Amino acid sequence: MSDLNEFQRIIGVFFNRPDLLTQALTHSSYANENSGIAPVSNERLEFLGDAVLGLIVAENLYRDFPNLSEGEMTRLRSLLVKQDTLAQVAESIGLGNFLYLGKGEEASNGKEKPANLARALEAIIAAVYLDQGYFVSEQLILDLLDTELWKALNQGVLIDYKSQLQELLQARTQQPPAYYLIETEGPDHDKKFTVEVRLGDDVLAKGSGRSKKKAETEAARVALEKLNTI
Repeated sequence: MSDLNEFQRIIGVFFNRPDLLTQALTHSSYANENSGIAPVSNERLEFLGDAVLGLIVAENLYRDFPNLSEGEMTRLRSLLVKQDTLAQVAESIGLGNFLYLGKGEEASNGKEKPANLARALEAIIAAVYLDQGYFVSEQLILDLLDTELWKALNQGVLIDYKSQLQELLQARTQQPPAYYLIETEGPDHDKKFTVEVRLGDDVLAKGSGRSKKKAETEAARVALEKLNTI
């Protein structure tokens, strides 16, 4: 059996009901082959996790990126919740090593199949939601998808305010901006970061967000607004 303690350590969530985590990691092939001892498969949890994931991603895009249009938010949400993205995230935390698979599925490299990984990740999100509530599941999702969000930004899905600010300041002053974390507040599951962007000793703007990268982006956006009126 998988080492559930190790997996809980990896995701930073320790379950009150470990049976939910076991179910989230159980592929239908394993449940079918071990009907007498195995829990039900993760398919029902996957259904719930898909809904929780979509809501949390949508809420955070709406709250943290107030300048995005409906179309931009829709496009970004689709990128973040699609199977390929979820499979990459699952692979990055070694999720496949903890799956319970039937013998045939195991023999056909089931631990590496994107569909299995993405569905199990959605099931885990649902298990966390049922066991720990909305805010813990929200923080887990934001932590897991943070890299993918900023990868999308750098690919031009969103306006890259930091690059725009750097180009503007380099053209005007031949100096790059610098970002400084000045405040962190709130509990672990709901932290807020505040960042200053400076040019030398001059503070250009401040920005806040649920991660340091989001706070930096917001600070850059505010700085651009100020500088473009000069």
